Amino acid sequence: MLYYIFRFLEEYDIPGAHIWSYISFRSLLALILSLIISAWFGEYFIKWMKRRNISETARDASIDPFGIEKKGVPTMGGIIIIVSILVPVLLLGRIRNIYLLLMVVTTVWLGFLGFMDDYIKIFRKNKEGLKGIYKIVGQVSIGFIVGLTLWLSPDAVVRENVSVERQNQEVVVKHKQEAVKSLQTTIPFIKNHNLNYSNIMAFLGDYKVAAGWVLFVIMTIIVVTAVSNGANLNDGMDGMCAGNSAIIGVALLIFSYVSSHIVYAAYFDIMYIPGSEELVVFLSAFVGAMVGFLWYNAYPAQVFMGDTGSLTIGGIIGVCAVIIHKELLLPILCGIFFIESLSVIIQTQWFKIQKRKGRRVRVFRATPIHDTFRRLDSQLDATSTYILKGWPHRPFHESKITIRFWITTIILAAITIITLKIR
Repeated sequence: MLYYIFRFLEEYDIPGAHIWSYISFRSLLALILSLIISAWFGEYFIKWMKRRNISETARDASIDPFGIEKKGVPTMGGIIIIVSILVPVLLLGRIRNIYLLLMVVTTVWLGFLGFMDDYIKIFRKNKEGLKGIYKIVGQVSIGFIVGLTLWLSPDAVVRENVSVERQNQEVVVKHKQEAVKSLQTTIPFIKNHNLNYSNIMAFLGDYKVAAGWVLFVIMTIIVVTAVSNGANLNDGMDGMCAGNSAIIGVALLIFSYVSSHIVYAAYFDIMYIPGSEELVVFLSAFVGAMVGFLWYNAYPAQVFMGDTGSLTIGGIIGVCAVIIHKELLLPILCGIFFIESLSVIIQTQWFKIQKRKGRRVRVFRATPIHDTFRRLDSQLDATSTYILKGWPHRPFHESKITIRFWITTIILAAITIITLKIR
């Protein structure tokens, strides 16, 4: 909104109006504004929730040994995050930008889905929340919408990178002059650095391009659903998901900036994506909202984000990665989310297999994996056998676990970024 106002004033040579055309200015302003909103609005939101006794019930002590301390803590704090993202973006972003529109729609869509889940848990007193099938349908739907929009929208184009070898054997990266619809995506540790979805479907001959786009849409659905669920599972300790997501957001912000700058895109040998600079504004607001939320969510938490926040955060990360053609880097960048999800899958499937044989065998002390590090020996199921019962050797306080997970995510983010130059 403000962007268009000041661009209009620029036509009349109003002093200072031109500064709004700089992506760095609008991004930093979005970061600051989101921090202020999350801190200011967060305080009022927490007080409002407490006055109405809308809070977390005491958690199961067998899962969370510190759960009794968290009784009465307001939940649904994801509303703070969503407001802190949308207000700066709507004020400072170019709303007609297709990528920004997709990010806003994703935020609202998954925010509503998570809100319904939290609403059922709190007001309907149903701890199961929204049925799993409805969550999956909601996640798949937004993934389908995003994938289909990127397929059909004439504004979602890229200028593909090509390597040119000069006579002195120097390799120079250039970008094609025309912006086109592209099925290429960046893959790590590979010399040519790009994978084309249509090449995967080459066995279909003349239909390989159409089949490649279908595969792209399916991939988008998988990415959005997987990352959204991974973030949801990671949200189990004070500050855990918000801190990890802030770090991931910074990495995606860097990727978005270099993808929107033709010189930097050439340097890193990645696709130049016109219009993706608006993602920098959005991600600046996202990082600011995450850090601001930590003001109240760091141990001991004064508010929990709930599914309203965690589902939204995961969806934002997944959609952004797809837009900038970096979805195949997510297993590294979102390694913590990936391990959390994998631990749950291994635990449940192994237990089912062993149960058919009449045995109660579990792999981990608890899942998601962060719960393994705080589970006390006295809280283990005496009727079950644990393959990794002796790991870890002792339980840790959740604040230590959270910080160590943050450090791990920082390392993974750094590795993800340097993959652009390691081939």
